[in-house]
Amino acid sequence: MYEFAVTPAVTQLRRPGVTIDSIEAESIADQLNLEKGDRIVRVNGRPVRDYLDFRFQTAGETEMTFLVRKTDGESWEIELERDEGEDFGINFEQIIPRQCANECLFCFCKGNPEDARPSLFVRDEDIRLSFLYGNYTTLSSITDDEMERIIEQRLSPQYVSVHATDLKTRAYLLGVPEDRADIFDKLKRLLDNDIEIHAQVVLCPEINDGKQLEKTLRDLASHYPKVVSTAIVPVALTRYNKDERLTRVTPEFCRQTIQEVEKLQAEFLNTLGVTFAFLGDEIYLKGGVEIPPRAHYGEYPQIEDGVGMIRSFINDFEDFLEDLKAENVQHQDAKPEKTGESVPRAVATGLTFESGNNIRTHDSAIRPRIVPKSPIKNPISLHGTIMTGEMFAPVLKVQIEKLNSLIGSEFHVIAVPNTYFGGDVSVAGLLSGQDLLAVRDMIRGDFVIIPESVIKSDE
Repeated sequence: MYEFAVTPAVTQLRRPGVTIDSIEAESIADQLNLEKGDRIVRVNGRPVRDYLDFRFQTAGETEMTFLVRKTDGESWEIELERDEGEDFGINFEQIIPRQCANECLFCFCKGNPEDARPSLFVRDEDIRLSFLYGNYTTLSSITDDEMERIIEQRLSPQYVSVHATDLKTRAYLLGVPEDRADIFDKLKRLLDNDIEIHAQVVLCPEINDGKQLEKTLRDLASHYPKVVSTAIVPVALTRYNKDERLTRVTPEFCRQTIQEVEKLQAEFLNTLGVTFAFLGDEIYLKGGVEIPPRAHYGEYPQIEDGVGMIRSFINDFEDFLEDLKAENVQHQDAKPEKTGESVPRAVATGLTFESGNNIRTHDSAIRPRIVPKSPIKNPISLHGTIMTGEMFAPVLKVQIEKLNSLIGSEFHVIAVPNTYFGGDVSVAGLLSGQDLLAVRDMIRGDFVIIPESVIKSDE
């Protein structure tokens, strides 16, 4: 009934097949009497390991055979037909991440407090999650089967933590033998099969910076355009990091790194036509250097790694303010809408805030909905507090002051210190509940907006 999945990274016991989480009413699956908890073990005789396998093996197929293991242990063989593109109406269980077996010098999990929830200690190294969500993998433990799967199923792009192309330096950073740290043959195999790569460098002062960083970026750029981009982000150390081999990132270090990388960016722009190597926003903010313009980031290939989020936010917010100004010309006298909610739904000069007990928004994009041709001529007093991390707060405050001036609102920005992790941690997504509670006396107005990234993803 069970089989072992063994890789150098992890040994885990798993049941064959992919488990059904829910069935949509009146769908194909519903008509076949499939139920929550059933497992689809094979499609057309081929084993199914997860829902990516299922989607790959059913893509474009109109006639197929399922081997299903029912919750009571029975095995059903189901032959079915469907119209081209018709959905099965099946929602599958989430992928259980494969675990990392590296001992990375800078791993953030090593900086967790002992009482952190268990999920914060999970270190994933999973090529499926890299394809689906942009999670980075080192490829240090990738198997031939996984490599073949990437190529066969076109799991592209892959996001790869390179950190350094010098073998000794990379092995030192990953905490693994050099044979496992060697990445060139693995990258070549993927690139030769047209799998795109987005690379990452976690920059550790005095280890993979300076000449090491230059070598890494040049090596990766030589494979452009299949290596699409490289993100350079600073190592983040909490107050629990005690490893003396690691040095904290300083403003001076950030400014020096910016100067060095800007020279390479100019070279890449001249030879490749793109910036290619992108510094994380935190490096600019910590160094007190202005964020590059919109054109610098191209299509924002590394935005989920904190590269270009600030520029995207500033541009989007300024566009939003311009839209408000344009709408304001069309306003006519009218009374504000009444909804009877405990926290008012207020409409002011084309801006709508919808709220229940809390108003949530992502700290990288405050995007209230614009109401076309709002009838409100005179601004309504919106008085509330926006909480965010110390890194983003100065940027947000500048834009919020513009909004306050435009619509007469009174939004107050609180830069929340991260006392839970401490150290260099200043991003909003790592704020804890106790951090928010610690500044509750600073709250002003009728409501509080907190970053969506602070909340658990399923709540």
